[in-house]
Amino acid sequence: MQKRLENKVAVVTGGAVGMGRAAARRLAAEGARVVVADVDGAAGAATAREIEAEGGMALFVRADVAQAAEVAALMQAAVEQFGGLDVLYSNAAIQLHDEDTVAHELTEAVWDRIMSVNLRGVWLCAKYAIPQLLAHGGGSIIHAASPTGLTGCAPNQTAYSTSKGGVVALTRTLAAAYGPHHIRVNAIVPGPMDTPLIASLLADEAVRARLGAATMLGRVGQADEIAGLVAFLASDEAAYCTGGIYAADGGLTAL
Repeated sequence: MQKRLENKVAVVTGGAVGMGRAAARRLAAEGARVVVADVDGAAGAATAREIEAEGGMALFVRADVAQAAEVAALMQAAVEQFGGLDVLYSNAAIQLHDEDTVAHELTEAVWDRIMSVNLRGVWLCAKYAIPQLLAHGGGSIIHAASPTGLTGCAPNQTAYSTSKGGVVALTRTLAAAYGPHHIRVNAIVPGPMDTPLIASLLADEAVRARLGAATMLGRVGQADEIAGLVAFLASDEAAYCTGGIYAADGGLTAL
């Protein structure tokens, strides 16, 4: 039986760990040739090797999504290695828990750093992926958003919340602009996830319990629980899905 992502080429940013690693492995298992992108060279290369050990095809490219030249080189590497580009999963993000805060106490440096990765980086990835998708006749772009971009659930994380709200707006704007060109653009909204992004918070059992209790399922999520949604949106099974914001948050945003 043919795998649903057979012959597709996918770029996954932030692919070294957490949701990015889980998605990269799942896309490869579904038949995609995967380019793992991350600033962590050791962990990114390890993810690519893991995919290959599982029978998949992968390439690691070190790339900082906030740097235009590196993003352009990333997309070009995907085309040169695998012959084209069909899927972009923009997952890379940072969350500076000890520095992001309420607006009047937030420094410009922290605001700029978070925006450079979480919003500028998502735009840059789209900017340099879209010409390749157009050349291939279309494709799928998937963004990692957050409940913090939809609700006021993180009032002490001004920059992070705003960056993720921008990702939602960018998703819908790109979907409208490129739908006629057969490029679908969607966003997923994970809930609190047991990944390195918030590992320092989850180390406090009281915080873990509070975050879990904020969901309908009463627990934090696992990275593998997002990967299936990424694979669906990447596939032709989602051919009529664009401009969507898909929650995989344990019911957090429905409460």
